[in-house]
Amino acid sequence: AVLGCALLLPTVLGEDCPSQCSCWSLGEPWGTGVDCSSRGLRALPALPRLTRILHLHNNSLASIPAGALDGLGHLQELQLWDNPWHCDCHILYLKLWLQDFSAPALTRLRCASPAPLGMKPLGQLTGNDLGVCTRLLPTKCLQFFWRDLILIAGAVITLLLVAWALKFSKKLVCQLRLGSRRLRRSTPKTH
Repeated sequence: AVLGCALLLPTVLGEDCPSQCSCWSLGEPWGTGVDCSSRGLRALPALPRLTRILHLHNNSLASIPAGALDGLGHLQELQLWDNPWHCDCHILYLKLWLQDFSAPALTRLRCASPAPLGMKPLGQLTGNDLGVCTRLLPTKCLQFFWRDLILIAGAVITLLLVAWALKFSKKLVCQLRLGSRRLRRSTPKTH
């Protein structure tokens, strides 16, 4: 059984490990180390779910898609420096995520573009720097508001229909019982 597990582990790592990175096991309960540094990456590859160490430094990453790091609940070490970060609305996710994950990692990152923000630390970006984002947020909030409102309305309508169906079924059962009693009373007994 031990040999079977030893043969299976490299296969599992090979399937989970992005082709442009190298991975190593930290042991079954501890997860995986993933080294994608200095690979010229322009986009974040699909990462193993149990990634605990992640090296993405010295690449061509301009941003990280919103939600891309949320599934990495075991992550303990992240290296992102030496990437040409483009500081617009799309960088906001990474900034907020790093504020929760690792303030020291955030202090090492600097904007490469646009020109007015060149070399500004990501951690020092303000709403004024990302002014377009503040105009975009209410629209997105409204989309969530309407979606939630429709879901609530659908739930209320469903509950009303169920209540009406129950009331109607009770009336029908009562009518059937009364009808069967009347039928029994009106049928003559033959002996």
